[in-house]
Amino acid sequence: MALAPGSPEMANSSSPGPEAESCSRSALVTRQAVPALYSAVFLAGVLLNGASAWVFFSVPSSKSFIVYLKNIVVADFLMGLTFPFKILADSGLGPWQLHVVVCRGSAVLFYVSMYVSIAFFGLISFDRYSKIVKPLLTCPGHSVGTSKLLSLAVWGLMLLLAVPNMILTNQSVREVAKIRCMELKSELGRKWHKASNYIFVGIFWVVFLLLIIFYTAITRKIFKSHLKSRKNSSSVRRKSSRNIFSIVLVFFACFVPYHVARIPYTKSQTEAHYSCQSKATLLYVKEFTLLLSAANICLDPVIYFFLCQPFREVLCKKFHLLFKGQNNIDNSKNKRGNMIHDSTDTL
Repeated sequence: MALAPGSPEMANSSSPGPEAESCSRSALVTRQAVPALYSAVFLAGVLLNGASAWVFFSVPSSKSFIVYLKNIVVADFLMGLTFPFKILADSGLGPWQLHVVVCRGSAVLFYVSMYVSIAFFGLISFDRYSKIVKPLLTCPGHSVGTSKLLSLAVWGLMLLLAVPNMILTNQSVREVAKIRCMELKSELGRKWHKASNYIFVGIFWVVFLLLIIFYTAITRKIFKSHLKSRKNSSSVRRKSSRNIFSIVLVFFACFVPYHVARIPYTKSQTEAHYSCQSKATLLYVKEFTLLLSAANICLDPVIYFFLCQPFREVLCKKFHLLFKGQNNIDNSKNKRGNMIHDSTDTL
């Protein structure tokens, strides 16, 4: 395999010494446990997201948040389609060329899909915030047409950041027992990989922070509104808390561990001063935290059910179930109060 002269990979490609032997990676973890867990996530994710896509196909894109949810369904489905490549490559069941396909294609698509999903949850939180907390604020993003343009912009930005990682993974390769993706990158490719990782991690933390700020403000607004009316405030409190808690919990459980681990792991890939044992440890941490992020595709359909009333209605109709609407909605003539109450179903 051709490597850039003086690169860390070239330095590490010599015969393994005692340190390399003492910190060799466990095949039980990398070739059995991780692929088996990804297989379970893949089967559950494809079934759940296939059902979600089937339902959303019948839900009209009448509101901006529905447009964003449909984009998340597409992103999750695309992410799930990359799992078989990783499973076969990591388990050693596929040909050695499959590792190259993963490095140059499916792994990049995985990350594009993940950050597209994260960005759209951020847009949904802003949409709910502007409609509930700032209903008098005129925002062009509320229109369906603008939300579709924003959707294209999100996909375009993520692809702009990620596609160079495909193009610059261009080093020649021959048949070897184990191919590491960083060894296939040019010098510029390693620099772009590092820079784009920092940008992606920054996008996540910004979205996560805004998510907490927006949903905290929404919760306060809803509680104040229903405390004033003193009607059904306890049920609304439970409902809004459930919706907000589900989103924040999914983000915290699925994405925070990986984004804490990603920067150290990226540095271990691109900097030569890390010991072999440190690289192996960071690899294990990265693999299992990334698995948590991948498991998000199994949890998003649950969020659709709790947050999106049209989704529940269509789902129940398709399964011939009697949809029980919320009959305890306050029938106040206050238009603004009604709007806030209705919006709690799509937090």
